[in-house]
Amino acid sequence: MATKQEVKVYLAYWFQLGKKVIVGNGKASILPQRVLDGDRYSEEFEECWEKILSPESADCYLEGTHETIAELLTSAWEMLPCCRCTMPVAARNVGMPALLCPCNDLFNWPNTELPTPRSPIKTQEQLKTIRDRLLNNIA
Repeated sequence: MATKQEVKVYLAYWFQLGKKVIVGNGKASILPQRVLDGDRYSEEFEECWEKILSPESADCYLEGTHETIAELLTSAWEMLPCCRCTMPVAARNVGMPALLCPCNDLFNWPNTELPTPRSPIKTQEQLKTIRDRLLNNIA
């Protein structure tokens, strides 16, 4: 089962590549300009996430997919890396997998010359981990 956090990360990664969430049966779309803000998700992304989870958003889904966000939050789905681009994709626990990866219609993806989408990073913790690794290699 995909957790709420896994679905949130899934959307954050695809937002970073310019994919939109289609809302209200195709009447509108959501794409935050900023997804990350230092060591956390941006306020704009958090507002989009709340809007996506609200009942008023109806059957919203990630552009290029057929599964709604509500479906992804059920026990029938989990998040796995795409075999083509390693981005998170929705996969059924039982039965046929999703028809397409959202990367299917991205002309320039995967692109190993660009940084890949990521989750927020706590910089100080990462630097401490690197320091500790370096100190262990010296000793």
